[in-house]
Parts: sequence; structure tokens; C-alpha cells
Amino acid sequence: MPKISIIIVSWNVKDLLIKCLDSINIVRSKMPLEVFVVDNDSHDNTAESIKQNFSWVKLIASDKNLGFAKANNLAIKQATGDYILLLNPDTEIFTDTLERCLSFVASHADCGVMGCKMVYPNGQDQPSIRRLPNFWPILLMLLKLPKVFPNLKTIKNYLAEDFDYTKTQPVEQVMGAFMFMPKSAIEKVGLLDERFFVWFEEVDFCRRVWQAGLKVYYLADAKIIHHGGKSFSQQKIITNQRRFFISAAKYFLKNGFKKPASEL
Repeated sequence: MPKISIIIVSWNVKDLLIKCLDSINIVRSKMPLEVFVVDNDSHDNTAESIKQNFSWVKLIASDKNLGFAKANNLAIKQATGDYILLLNPDTEIFTDTLERCLSFVASHADCGVMGCKMVYPNGQDQPSIRRLPNFWPILLMLLKLPKVFPNLKTIKNYLAEDFDYTKTQPVEQVMGAFMFMPKSAIEKVGLLDERFFVWFEEVDFCRRVWQAGLKVYYLADAKIIHHGGKSFSQQKIITNQRRFFISAAKYFLKNGFKKPASEL
């Protein structure tokens, strides 16, 4: 069975990270796994807890917050698995999640990256699929207009509110909380773009997957629990908004303001 390298970038969410690692530990005996935790200078004793309780984890402890893309790339460069899973620390996998992912990718040679079904801790389905953005929905979101006009068509289209989460299918982008991909796809597409500190790095990567002639898939019969946004919630709203705006600007300056139909 091929080896999977799981990479978790963590920042001040020790308790949730422990739950995530506990869920991974349950399946370690069933398949060869390599697990990295990149700690982005947490101040909640995350690194010490990993060293004491999870000797099988390869810990990369940074003395500063590198952001999501750069921290993941550090571990990707060291990973020896045939497959790479970028996994958020506020998630928990099920005992069959990784097996289902391996089975799907093995039968879909065109898969560049894959996401799965995400559920809240209460079991309710969590939206995780969006379409690649053009300029307008992002501008409207930055201006907070959807709060005033909740039925804007361009926002509903971007958020893929019509998406069928019961059906496995190609999608334009998947959420960065769970990105399963062959190592060969990363070698073809390239690493995450480190110009993005946080936000839009997974959007940019999914776009490059399509441009490379591969596909982005959503797998309906593999799922994880995603607590959602716990690292972001520790920061001031204005800080998150500023970083979202900066990343959006970098994305559009790099890729243009329209979504070429030829990509999908």
C-alpha cells in the first residue's frame, strides 16, 4: 500500500490538534503514514505537547508565523509519501477516510487534488466547495453587501450554493482544510505559492491544477469533521479582513480579473 504524508500546519489550537492526531493514530496501524506538524510559533505549548505525546509525528517548530503556504511547503519538501494530504488541525478523520481517498485517486489518473465531504461536529453537512472567483463576488464580499442583499446571484454562484454534496464530481476548487493529492501532481503543478500568507493559496493551487491538464475532484463518500476557522477566530476581525483583501489582490494581480472558461 502506498505511503501517505499528512501535513498539518498549526497555530495556537493545541486541543483541537490533539484530537486531530488522535484520529490519525487510530488508522496508523492500517496503512503506512508519515505525519508532519508544522507549528507556526504557537504560544500554547503545542510543540512541547507534540514532543511528549506523539513521538511518531515529525515536528517542524518555527520561531515565527510563516503563514499557510510557506509552512506547508516546508513539509512537502521533506515528505516521502506517494500521496500528500494537507490537513487542517481543527479536523478529525474517520477510520475509512484515507482508504476511500486512496481507492478513488488510484482509479482516476487525472486527479491533481481532491477534497472530501466535511461535516460539523454535530454531523451536519458543511459547505466546502466554491467556484473559482472572478473580480465581482470578491469585491461584493469585501464590501459586505451580501449581508444587506443576501440573494445576489453572483455571490450564490461563487459560493456554489447549487452544489450537490451527495455526488462525487469534478469541481473548480476545494477547501484548503483537506487537500489530498498525488506527489506527482505537486511535481507537475508546483508548490503552494508563498506570496499568499493565508487565503487564496488553495484557490490559486486548484486553478493551476486545471491549467496543468489535471482535475480537481470532490469525493462524496469520504468525510471528515471540520470544526472550522479556529485559528482565524483568535485574531481581530480587522486583521483577518486585511489579510483577505491582500491575498485577493495578489490572486487577481497574478491571474487576472476574469476566470477563463478554457480552464475547466
